[in-house]
Amino acid sequence: MKAVLTRLFRRRIVLLSAIVLAAIVVLALGASVFASADPNDTAVLDRLKAPSAEHLLGTDELGRDLYARVVHGARYSLSIAAMTAVGSVVFGTLVGLVAGFFRRLDAPIMRVVDAMMSFPDILLAIALVAILGASLANVVLALVLVYTPRVARVVRASTLVVRELLFVEAARAIGARTPHILWHHVLPNLLSPILVQGSFIFAYAILAEAGLSFLGVGVPPEIPTWGTMVAGSQQYAERAFWVVLFPGLAIILTALSLQLLGDGVRDMLDPKLKKAA
Repeated sequence: MKAVLTRLFRRRIVLLSAIVLAAIVVLALGASVFASADPNDTAVLDRLKAPSAEHLLGTDELGRDLYARVVHGARYSLSIAAMTAVGSVVFGTLVGLVAGFFRRLDAPIMRVVDAMMSFPDILLAIALVAILGASLANVVLALVLVYTPRVARVVRASTLVVRELLFVEAARAIGARTPHILWHHVLPNLLSPILVQGSFIFAYAILAEAGLSFLGVGVPPEIPTWGTMVAGSQQYAERAFWVVLFPGLAIILTALSLQLLGDGVRDMLDPKLKKAA
């Protein structure tokens, strides 16, 4: 374990990204401890107050404490991104395994995947949310449908290679059943690209949720995600820059940390990259 962590954090930027991400996760999990104020409590007389000792990050247009909203909003934003990443990885892995292992199903499945990937991610997500309706669950479902093809293509490409290896042929020769081969021989050899894709999708989902909320088709405004905070306060940005600065910084720091950490995981797990280093 120590050797794995040493390889993962050999670059300082990856270690810094992990520390920043860990701090954000701790804040999200302990939101009620680190920010005891109710993020939805309004105080019109305190609206658009600058950061101070009383309100560390200032207040928004309704007088709500921005620090409490950013900290509590981390729970929603990270939860949406995590559910999107897990759902995309599960369904994408299933689709990719089936397409890559069963030759007859490869062409029809991948034509559907290619058709979905021909649309820009944000446009497809907007269309799906418009069809399903704006809610937290529907935003997650839409993002899962958008990012599942990404995972499916990567898993399918890796499966095409693994299924031709000798240990898979040996398992077939001794009469092992297909589910056993997929679960015990193929899937363990796909964990590396799956983990990398999962970390990237986590970051993409945070940005996508913020984009959807900014365009008015994301989660309902009463749910304090970072995206809804930026979307709801953008018209006040010239008078009180902090109302969009701090939620925006939270989005950028989290997405950037996830991307850099994903790069570190990829560099650690990819043999070609390790040799080049």
